[in-house]
Amino acid sequence: MKKYRGLSAKQILYIKNMVCPRCIEAVNELLISLNIGAKSVVLGEVVLEKEISNELKKRLEEKLELKGFELLQDHKSKLIGQIKAIIIDKIHHQNEQLITNFSNYISEKLHHDYSYLSRLFSSVEGITIEKFIVKQKIERVKEFLFYNELTLSEIAFKMNYSSVAYLSSQFKKETGMTPSEFKQLKKPGHHSLDSF
Repeated sequence: MKKYRGLSAKQILYIKNMVCPRCIEAVNELLISLNIGAKSVVLGEVVLEKEISNELKKRLEEKLELKGFELLQDHKSKLIGQIKAIIIDKIHHQNEQLITNFSNYISEKLHHDYSYLSRLFSSVEGITIEKFIVKQKIERVKEFLFYNELTLSEIAFKMNYSSVAYLSSQFKKETGMTPSEFKQLKKPGHHSLDSF
């Protein structure tokens, strides 16, 4: 996601399905267990201290797969992994108000024309980048509703919806229920979003 000076392309690995801080910890532990030094591990990306042999890379790939991750090999897969990681990071792991223009943000981060990235993403994933963003935003809204710390208008502001009504209609379209119906589903003793 960043441009690294003085690094060979083989020192940067792109990993699919890294979506949370726990994923970063899990990948870090795998690297340590294989004695692979890393300069940094962030969502979707590992920067190695030095290139590793193909044999070691194969072992890492196998161990990653056991944990539900996937080492991305070709350039297009890497780009899609990076697009997802950028969106997930921005929606789920940043505290400031959400940006309005994801297309500019993504193309600046990846140094590619957005229309190219958009076509590539749709052709491989079967949904548009915009649809993926909406799905992630709704997941984030579910978290806010689940923990009940913000009002619906605060959530709408934070997630950059023009109005509570627009947020509610998008939420209903994605989940089949209104935000208030979703909140009522929350039963005492429920500590997981997985059941929703």
